[in-house]
Amino acid sequence: MDYETIKADAFGRSLHGIGLNLLVRDVPAQCAFLQTVFGLKSHQVTPDFAIVSYGDQVFQLHSDGTYHSNPLLGLLPENPPRGGGIEIRLYDSDPDIAAGKAEAAGGMILQAPADKPHGLRETYILCENGYAWVASRET
Repeated sequence: MDYETIKADAFGRSLHGIGLNLLVRDVPAQCAFLQTVFGLKSHQVTPDFAIVSYGDQVFQLHSDGTYHSNPLLGLLPENPPRGGGIEIRLYDSDPDIAAGKAEAAGGMILQAPADKPHGLRETYILCENGYAWVASRET
C-alpha cells in the first residue's frame, strides 16, 4: 500500500484488527520526534493528520482540532501528560540509540536503557505530548 498517495476512504477501509490513533498538539513536530528518535516514517503529514509506519504496522496522528466534535476532546488534560497509563512499545528499536537521541529531540528519559528479567532491554521515553514510548530489543 502506498501511504503517500492513498485516499482517506481507501485507507480507512484498509484498517483491521487493533488501531492506534494519538491526539497531539502538533502533528509535524510529533512526526519529527518519532523519526529522529525511533526512525519511524510519516506519510501525508499535514498540520491535522499523519499516517505513521513502523515496519509493516501503521498508526495515525491527529491534531486536537480534528476532534472538535469527538467526545474524547473534552477529556484531554490542558497540561501534560496526556497519555498517562499507556505504553507504546517499539519492539524492533534499539533502546540505547533511542535514549541517546531522545532529549535533543524534545523527549524526556523516564527510564534509562536496562536489561529486564523478561528478556528485553528497554528504555522509557516521554514525548512532549505525554506518551510513553518504550524502545525494546531482545537481550
